[in-house]
Amino acid sequence: MNAEIITIGDELLIGQVINTNQAYIAEQLNNAGIYCDRMTTVGDTADVIIDAFSAAFKRADVVCVTGGLGPTHDDITKKMVCEFFNTALVIHNETLEHIKALALQRNIAMIQSNVDQALVPASCTVIPNTVGTAPGMMFEQNGKYFFVMPGVPFEMKGMVDSWIVPFLMKKNTVSVVRHRTLKTTGIGESMLANEIGDINEVIGTDGTTTLAFLPNPMGTKLRITVKETSEDAALVKLQHAENVLRTKAEKYIYSSDEKDLEDIIGILLKEQSLKLTTAESCTGGLLANRITNVSGSSEYFLGGYVVYQNRLKIEELGVPEKLILDHGAVSKEVAEAMASGARMSAQADIALSTTGIAGPSGGTPQKPVGLCWIGYSDASSTFAMKFNFGDNRLRFKERATQAALEMMRRKLLKMQH
Repeated sequence: MNAEIITIGDELLIGQVINTNQAYIAEQLNNAGIYCDRMTTVGDTADVIIDAFSAAFKRADVVCVTGGLGPTHDDITKKMVCEFFNTALVIHNETLEHIKALALQRNIAMIQSNVDQALVPASCTVIPNTVGTAPGMMFEQNGKYFFVMPGVPFEMKGMVDSWIVPFLMKKNTVSVVRHRTLKTTGIGESMLANEIGDINEVIGTDGTTTLAFLPNPMGTKLRITVKETSEDAALVKLQHAENVLRTKAEKYIYSSDEKDLEDIIGILLKEQSLKLTTAESCTGGLLANRITNVSGSSEYFLGGYVVYQNRLKIEELGVPEKLILDHGAVSKEVAEAMASGARMSAQADIALSTTGIAGPSGGTPQKPVGLCWIGYSDASSTFAMKFNFGDNRLRFKERATQAALEMMRRKLLKMQH
């Protein structure tokens, strides 16, 4: 079975509201073995809505619609659904009683617009809204299913989770869609594709498996998707694809689930009973923030130093002033001294440091915007590595923290830097 998702609302088209409904519905449909082929967003305009309904119901087995079920004049979805399915609105008594109970509970008076919320198309199956007032609806024609839900995310999620997905899982017994995502870092998308080489070695040629490259400032995700007739068959193909990818790009892969790099670092530090500290200049505490985003990080993270000005590098970390005068704050020597000083000051096993030029100002021909030195220190070695993370200030900081964590991951795993 394939699906199309239609989201309705002018607020979505003008960017006033971020459209999270599409992503949630698509993910849950996938869990039911139903692949979403298209996502359509339309405004609160009658003919545009009808056109979207008509096109989607022709080409998809499942259509999921959200938005426009509220009590105000611009909420026209119910009227358009009635027109599309050639039916009339009738009062649904169970919904009306539910709305009255909510009004009583909230100590508000019932008005006509509240009553109107209990109007539903006569030919639909009503989907209860346990957390709101607008009911959902389902229409079935020629083995196809058309669902209509409120646009309020928590109301939509309640219907999808408790009613729609269980219903569809009973109907869809012949297909399974499963995904697995491998997270990589330290290599660009094009270079990663070159490392992997012939994609058919990964996905085969029978059309049941696909591989997507999803780049972002932290690295590139490799998403494997398998469509099969059974759970076991899908898992076998997922594992085969992952195994092949690992033989080709193992050193860049740090996770095969939803764990981020800071999660992996935490696991490794706990396994090796090591304590960590940080010394940050250009990243302004973002590295420590990422590390402490992980529950239980107090087991291995002692704390960090944010030493933005040179005076604090000298006073807090013991960086020699002459080192800064001779080489500059953004240098290999200072990055190493920051890491070593932080490790000794905090009595940690490992320290990471960052110093760089995040921009957009402050660069020189010798030290351009984007330049970053990341330092590492433990009891046996202290070193620093040079990077250039570009001239977008926020992206620079994200990339710098990712590179720092990756440096430490490779050191902990005794991998080549």
